[in-house]
Amino acid sequence: MQIASVEAIPVRIPLKPERRMVSALGKHEVSEFVLVKLMTNDGLVGAGEATVTPQWSGETVWGAKSIIERLFAPLVTGCDPHDIDDLSTRMEKAAVGNWFARAAIEMACWDVVGQQAGKPIYELLGGACRPLTIRNRFSLGAYPPDVAGERAAALAEAGFETIKVKVATDPKLDVQRVQAVREAIGPERTLTVDANAGWRTVEQAMATLDRMADCHIALVEQPLLRNDFHGLKELRDVTGHKILADESCFDEMQLRELILHDCCDAITLYPGKQGGIARAHRMAALAGEAGIPCTIGSNLEWDVGAAGMMQFIVSSPNVQIETIPGDCLGPSYHEFAIVKNPLVIEGPFTTLPDTPGLGIEVDWDLVEQHRIDR
Repeated sequence: MQIASVEAIPVRIPLKPERRMVSALGKHEVSEFVLVKLMTNDGLVGAGEATVTPQWSGETVWGAKSIIERLFAPLVTGCDPHDIDDLSTRMEKAAVGNWFARAAIEMACWDVVGQQAGKPIYELLGGACRPLTIRNRFSLGAYPPDVAGERAAALAEAGFETIKVKVATDPKLDVQRVQAVREAIGPERTLTVDANAGWRTVEQAMATLDRMADCHIALVEQPLLRNDFHGLKELRDVTGHKILADESCFDEMQLRELILHDCCDAITLYPGKQGGIARAHRMAALAGEAGIPCTIGSNLEWDVGAAGMMQFIVSSPNVQIETIPGDCLGPSYHEFAIVKNPLVIEGPFTTLPDTPGLGIEVDWDLVEQHRIDR
């Protein structure tokens, strides 16, 4: 089997009004992502998703489309999609960064390999180490405190046991928002916060977290600037807060720096950010060897990207979602799905089917209807 063609299709899908995201990075009201359609010489069609967000990974929908079709596609066309490591190395040598664009092609390769083998991707990665239905946390945007409290109460009623609140906007409102959420969900549920690298100094982070002390925060996600390993270490040691690293961990070198500095209690990984399912799988194992648990993060993926995340979750023992819930709920944030068999998402639970490849089938006609060209 050989890769015959790779097409990158930019698509726009709005978020549901009640699920539009606000964070230290700004507003996310409409998703403009890139879907990869990979075809093999024996007629198989694989799907991948580049969940690009300029404020987060630095990738744009148009940049991803261009680099996929003009640089990566010629490098992988004619190659065997089974040779995931070789394909990933080719792309990595051709362009630094571009994590989500590279991951989309790698994901599509896994999809066709799984289809040919008649197995889901998790079986090709060593088999499922947990059930195909997982419990998620919910990531609550940086809404006004009254809105945040109201939505948190509804989420608790819907069965969510862990609520993550976006912070690092206005310090006063951050505190009021977190307090409103804690009051709404009660003392028993788990509350975490995510600064998205929005606090510029250790002192700023410490001051804001100190004002939230009565909220009993379980984890503080990426409180400081990317790669501020010394700052994370200081914040962790002085405050005693448990730190979840996210934006500071894209590749193995950054992972090793987190381990070396002993500056975090857990790490967020996901296939898009890590440049592919295989690399994320390896990094989870490496973190596990150092005694650091991992969880899953989200860029509000559609069903293609979310299916790739689920394949990674169920096959990676050190993605310890049972004790550190992540979120794989992206499809439910959007107004419609672009697959014929959407992932089943019911309240806090997401279920991955046990069908070959990614486990979902893209509705390419619907994709064409929502293709964007500008």
